[in-house]
Amino acid sequence: QLQASGGGLVQAGGSLRLSCAASGRTFSRSRMGWFRQAPGKEREFVAAISFGGSNTYYADSVKGRFTISRDNAKNTVYLQMDSLKPEDTAVYSCAVGVTGIFTTDDYDYWGQGTQVTVSS
Repeated sequence: QLQASGGGLVQAGGSLRLSCAASGRTFSRSRMGWFRQAPGKEREFVAAISFGGSNTYYADSVKGRFTISRDNAKNTVYLQMDSLKPEDTAVYSCAVGVTGIFTTDDYDYWGQGTQVTVSS
């Protein structure tokens, strides 16, 4: 089971740190990704990290503002979000990667999301 947490309401320019904790099985050998879905929009890729943590990938819209990391000993993946913008408002979910990196089809195990709301 994957459980995302850490969302909330923040003003533009603020920061949040999301966590995705896994229980019941280990994901230390899997690529992990964060996606988000805003109301009325498709779910979109945000960031991904390789199983060892040495490779990270970001959507252009968050590059330079968000940082993905992981602690395999804790079976947890993080998403540090800085300089938040109103357009970052969405439900953020984590997932386990199985094939590629950037599309929802590349992931097959999804956790419950956490709401992030950025006010202007």
